[in-house]
Amino acid sequence: MSHKVLMVCLGNICRSPLAHGILESKVHHSIFVDSAGTAGYHIGELPDKRSIAVAKNHGIDISKQRCRQFTKNDFTTFDTIYVMDQSNFDNVIKLAPNEKSKQKVKLILNEIHPNKNLEVPDPYYGGTSGFEEVFNMLDKACEVIAAKMK
Repeated sequence: MSHKVLMVCLGNICRSPLAHGILESKVHHSIFVDSAGTAGYHIGELPDKRSIAVAKNHGIDISKQRCRQFTKNDFTTFDTIYVMDQSNFDNVIKLAPNEKSKQKVKLILNEIHPNKNLEVPDPYYGGTSGFEEVFNMLDKACEVIAAKMK
């Protein structure tokens, strides 16, 4: 049985599409990776053009992704749910139907900085360098996640 991983941020246009694309590029195709946002601002849209560009610079194509909102059903579908920050964590946990579902939710940077609860900053209002910085953080975290799934 393959593992299913969901990446979650606020709008599903900047951070989670990058995390989705990065992890997908590092794992076997039998591992299913998806992304979603806790808010429904951008449903059906492409990821932010800056996220698409930074991923492309690293040889990853995320232009086929479409934004969607996180739902309670995602707890049934996915084995692990990685969130980008504390606000995402709180919003996802609020929807958890039970304790088992809550155990699936993890702050992604805890993979490289255990128990520090560090956050992936939202690069939306910043410049291109913020997207590069986010890419690098997520790349390191996804490297650790991918290694666990081999």
